[in-house]
Amino acid sequence: MTRRANHIVLLGMALASAVLGFGWCSVTRAAPGEVSEASAEKPADASLPVASDVRIAGDEKQTRFILDLDRKVSLRAFTLADPYRVVIDMPQVAFHLDPGAGTVARGLIKAFRYGMVMPGGSRMVFDLAKPVRIKSAVALDPANGQPARMVIELEAVDRTTFVQGLAVENRPELRPAITASETSSPVATTVIAAAGPATAMDSRPVVVIDPGHGGVDNGTQAGGESEKSIVLGFGLALRDRLEKIGKYRVVMTRSDDTFVALDDRVKMARKEGAALFVSIHADALPKGEGDAQGATVYTLSDKASDAEAQRLADLENKADAIGGVNLTEEPTEVADILIDLAQRETRTFSGRFARLVVGEMKVTTRMHKHPLKSAGFRVLKAPDVPSVLIELGYVSNKDDLQSLMSENWRSKTVGAVAKSIDSYFAKHMVSAGAGN
Repeated sequence: MTRRANHIVLLGMALASAVLGFGWCSVTRAAPGEVSEASAEKPADASLPVASDVRIAGDEKQTRFILDLDRKVSLRAFTLADPYRVVIDMPQVAFHLDPGAGTVARGLIKAFRYGMVMPGGSRMVFDLAKPVRIKSAVALDPANGQPARMVIELEAVDRTTFVQGLAVENRPELRPAITASETSSPVATTVIAAAGPATAMDSRPVVVIDPGHGGVDNGTQAGGESEKSIVLGFGLALRDRLEKIGKYRVVMTRSDDTFVALDDRVKMARKEGAALFVSIHADALPKGEGDAQGATVYTLSDKASDAEAQRLADLENKADAIGGVNLTEEPTEVADILIDLAQRETRTFSGRFARLVVGEMKVTTRMHKHPLKSAGFRVLKAPDVPSVLIELGYVSNKDDLQSLMSENWRSKTVGAVAKSIDSYFAKHMVSAGAGN
């Protein structure tokens, strides 16, 4: 146990260095898939809303950002830390702004960038001079000779207030200088937490359910259906089934149509002290690449078990580009080595669970001809949390899609996955008891 504890401390130090090196890209260079002004110069669909002008007013205490549009659009605003940013997601917009508009600093906004992050979705990212609170974020109809507008009101706050205002999955670790009384909110105070805040009173194993994609990232799409909606419905049904069993504390990486970066999903599982991480997806083959059907269960591997597994891992790992994450940076060599050591035992447990899932699912649903595979999915890389990724089927296959949209199929398959979780913990507890 002492050796393992020392190893975890070293791993924490290495991961701290790696985490500090990551983040969304700065204004001066765009990461793969990050919004940039270049994307505004592409020919736009005439049916798209047009953004024609932008104004920034205020000072370093309060700043107002106004975007003029030819029609009202819906929007979602949220903050991100380290560096401090405000992100605005909206339907796809044609940006006809003056060149260099995003480089002018004013008040709390150092600069901003904008563009299409995926077909049907646009994003603006404000780089901030200091932490802020989004006082208001509204879309206004044309009125009194004014065009439709998007108005964002920002107000300066201290770091503690800023962090407490973040979505849980986006909260960074608070700096040690912050006192204990200031950290009463459920924010992790160390890089590696043995358990989440609720586990002090709840000793049940924590199961994290991770519906893939979300928000501006639709995932695969076919027949008018998107992967993000299919897997969210399945994940919520699985949560309800497990909570009904009552043996587990269930945590969702997302419970609505929200984008959560891959690394943040992993961080959430580790912060909650997860005993099991189950990521839910639905695959699709590009047109012209044949047809495939059936469910597949994946575990983590440095080498993919086949070309199809590698293709899928590459596709899923690039999903973060939609959220503006820089995928070109890699962890340090030291972190890689420590993570690999910690993962050896975790991979053993992941493999056991994956075999149980396949065994239960094949009773209720069609399985892929090679149902157990491995690949380098980033979302499975928590070194101390047994993790699997379940591809429920292929939305590109007519029969699979029909099943995926069936309440009866979902109920049976959710039951199978829940049963495999039950079996895993029953065998795991017996195994742990025998080793004491």
